[in-house]
Amino acid sequence: MDNALMARLLEETADLLEIDGGDSFRIRSYRRAAEAAEQTTVDLCAAAPDTAKLLEIPGIGKSMAANLQAIVNTGSLPLRDELLARYGAGLLTLLKLPSMGPKTVALLWEAGKIDSIDALAEAIDAGRLKGLPRMGQKQLEKLRKGIEDYRRSVGRFRIDVAEEEARRISAYLLKFPGIERVTPAGSLRRGRETVGDLDLLATGPACAPEKTGPAVEYVAAYPGIADIIAKGENKVSFHVGQGLQLDVRLLPSTSYGAALQYFTGSKAHNVSLRQRALKMGYTLSEWSLARLDDESVVAAATEEEIYSALGMDWMPPEMRENLGEIEAAARHNLPRLIEAGDLKGDLHMHTTASDGNCSITEMAEAAIACGYKYIAITDHSKVLAMTGGLDEKRALEHIKNIREVDRRMEGRIRVFPGIEVDILADGVLDLADEVLAQMDVVIASVHTRFEQSREEMTDRVLKAIENPYVRVLGHPTGRLLLRREPFAMDMGKVLRRCAELGVAVEHNAAPERLDLNDRDLRLAKELGCKIVVNTDSHDVRTLGKMEYGIRQLRRAWLGPEDVLNTLEPDALLAALRPVT
Repeated sequence: MDNALMARLLEETADLLEIDGGDSFRIRSYRRAAEAAEQTTVDLCAAAPDTAKLLEIPGIGKSMAANLQAIVNTGSLPLRDELLARYGAGLLTLLKLPSMGPKTVALLWEAGKIDSIDALAEAIDAGRLKGLPRMGQKQLEKLRKGIEDYRRSVGRFRIDVAEEEARRISAYLLKFPGIERVTPAGSLRRGRETVGDLDLLATGPACAPEKTGPAVEYVAAYPGIADIIAKGENKVSFHVGQGLQLDVRLLPSTSYGAALQYFTGSKAHNVSLRQRALKMGYTLSEWSLARLDDESVVAAATEEEIYSALGMDWMPPEMRENLGEIEAAARHNLPRLIEAGDLKGDLHMHTTASDGNCSITEMAEAAIACGYKYIAITDHSKVLAMTGGLDEKRALEHIKNIREVDRRMEGRIRVFPGIEVDILADGVLDLADEVLAQMDVVIASVHTRFEQSREEMTDRVLKAIENPYVRVLGHPTGRLLLRREPFAMDMGKVLRRCAELGVAVEHNAAPERLDLNDRDLRLAKELGCKIVVNTDSHDVRTLGKMEYGIRQLRRAWLGPEDVLNTLEPDALLAALRPVT
């Protein structure tokens, strides 16, 4: 149990209360407590026995302190359990659909006891929702599309969600005497943007053969388990929280390298590697690389030993997708992949001038703490009214404010004035050219009218990047992982034109976007596109999520030379599209 999980339980309780028609003040108190639990630096589990310490946290009153204590003591919340028993957990899945809030879910329940995604789909198809408030044809089509997207993504989880769960269970496992190391493997270690399940490798004396019994029982007693799938001599599989499956494998430290290689995958990579081993007279398993003739162990303790014994260089896990990495490792010419320490700056972030939560100065100071030499402040333009986007007058004032902060930084960091300007439906930009001309970094992005046809969207983006002041194409496909599919666009055509014009394409490191994906990043490199990686941060905390973008760049085999924001400040500005 940790702060994030406790926050989720409180937030779900608030949703269920709102569906139930509960008191609005009580609902708000749960939402405030959820926000407080998520943002506080206090370890709520450790603080739970001390009510006074809980009450010091803004947003936590006496009743919420009692709720937090109940969660710590029982792993659940009585009111949430009561409401789930009344309505079923399916109502919470309905909230995952676009434009589906608690009030709409309550409407559906009252109208036809609709309590799940499947029940909603059936009601739409049968025409039973026609005539209900807020259920016009356009909304029904939106819901139908949302259901299709949800069904495609069900069982998948974003990389940051999986990583957070891995941290939780790893901390739990490491408390058991004799478990010395816990390492994420599988698609999480390979940096996949989403994962279907989570593999964890636990090693140490308690994981040796014929000694794993107590450790297995300890794993199976993890407080976050929803249900046990399987329990064997050295493996426990179970679901947690929202349905993520975890497979915990327990092996001796002497097999650590073989096990880590085996469980990291991918399947195609492992098949090719085992075939190579067989041709060399070896057999490869999670226990070791051993000789076929006498089963004597050749290598097992480290991955480096495994690959070396097979005549290969060790390769980063992000490369292990059977896309030529085995052949490159055997030729000893693997590329040097980009690392977080190579980055000198971040060119996409928002402040309180639009929809961000921090000031220009706060973002600059946080970027200094990240080791950056420059940032670009790129707030939204005016068409996104809900974000407080900038019109021409406010944009010019914002440029002055950014340059003033840059001056006050006294060389500790460069702060470039910029904008994330919207690409309107016809490809025209949302701000006048005379304003864009005064920006150091102009990012052009699509935020509306995603339903345009492939031809319309391609023409729209192509027209936008012809504007001489556009230097970066932002999150080029507009996708939101597991929530919104990429809009239709001829990616090859757009990337070719970006390369010709010198417009950089953005890889957006926000874990809900990770856009471009690794495949399109490889294409961008092949076509000669300039590439930048940015966090699209809206507060200082999310500056630290650059790591998720770095993993996708590595999956695309990109090196420091392929990414513009590995350059020093002046070199970066010179490498962007020239502005005349």
